[in-house]
Amino acid sequence: MEFPSNIKYHPEHTWARVEEDIAIIGITDHAQDQLGEILYVDLPDTGKKIKQGEVFGSIESAKVASDLYAPVSGEVIEVNNDLSDSPELVNESPYEKGWMIKVKIDDVKELEKLMDSSAYEKSL
Repeated sequence: MEFPSNIKYHPEHTWARVEEDIAIIGITDHAQDQLGEILYVDLPDTGKKIKQGEVFGSIESAKVASDLYAPVSGEVIEVNNDLSDSPELVNESPYEKGWMIKVKIDDVKELEKLMDSSAYEKSL
């Protein structure tokens, strides 16, 4: 199980890797492992505003459908369209190829509410 130290973790198993004022968001290795084979990912359109802690999309596996919770608030500026045809990228590479959305962050102070890798690992 991977817990990269260069990202922040939301308690609902999403993560945010921040590059300047942009957050790249996906689900954790733990979450994809628990879900099993990912069959479908429903993501918001670019331009949509999301709020920290609220649902921004959903993910379906052979086992269950789950909501995706925003680790930060902001405007969706890019969606990983590769997931439409290849949702299994979330299983294969949750922190790299399986990223879901990029968001222009409204308030970087929200990052202080997220966990670092060791706190997230302990929360499991």
